[in-house]
Amino acid sequence: MTSQPPALEHVCDVDVAVDTPLAIGETGAGLRRIVAIRGGTVQGPAITGKVLDLGADFQVLRADGSSYLEARYALDIDGHGLVYVENNGLRCGAPDVMERLARGESVDPSLIYFRSVPKFETAAPGLQWMTRHIFIGVGTRLPDRVQLSVWMVK
Repeated sequence: MTSQPPALEHVCDVDVAVDTPLAIGETGAGLRRIVAIRGGTVQGPAITGKVLDLGADFQVLRADGSSYLEARYALDIDGHGLVYVENNGLRCGAPDVMERLARGESVDPSLIYFRSVPKFETAAPGLQWMTRHIFIGVGTRLPDRVQLSVWMVK
């Protein structure tokens, strides 16, 4: 038996301001970096609010051109409360394109595969639906920000 593919519902677009990456150095896994999160906005049909000025994206840039991302931060959702976000993702592309991105250069987003799986935790009663679904994100990395469209898997 083959199930029907799940539908997706657009929840919001998140625009996150980020600092210049802090390079920890080459580890056995790759180049370890930490990118501080400095706030931003949340706009969408399901939620609106702001990204708080705290948290970071803990990254490993591998020699094969892929980046593993583990972002931890918080949202303040208008009229509802606070939400903790744990967003794990993968960003990859051709090695020369990824090198340009790692240097902070602008890169055509169509050249980069950037997907994530955000997970939400909240005590807010009106946002409990966020803790009971799976979400996917489609991202774009710009020199000073990350833009993420978030979709709920129905």
